Amino acid sequence: QVQLVESGGGLVQAGGSLRLSCAASGRTLRTYTVAWFRQAPGKERDFVARVRWSGSSPFYADSVKGRFTISGDSAQNMVYLQMNSVKAEDAGVYYCAATTRYFPLRQYDLDYWGQGTQVTVSS
Repeated sequence: QVQLVESGGGLVQAGGSLRLSCAASGRTLRTYTVAWFRQAPGKERDFVARVRWSGSSPFYADSVKGRFTISGDSAQNMVYLQMNSVKAEDAGVYYCAATTRYFPLRQYDLDYWGQGTQVTVSS
């Protein structure tokens, strides 16, 4: 079992920055991919970014490419999502998720989920 706990959400002004954190515990995550998804009210849960636990192979949704950075600290069992130049459409609940699959893109590809952290964007 893998336990994931997100933190760092909150209110951010459009154009500002926010860093989300995902703390992982449980079994070793060396062979896992960790991803961030987000869900706006009334919408589906969408892929944002993923990275191998080693920190290799970061991959981003087109909507956040160049603005968000996913990174990991395997020694601390943490994965981060640095959000820069935040836009109104970035608002939603952000979820951290993990899987042994290499290239997850859909929520159904992920096996373990955190409880989510809310990101609100003000204009």
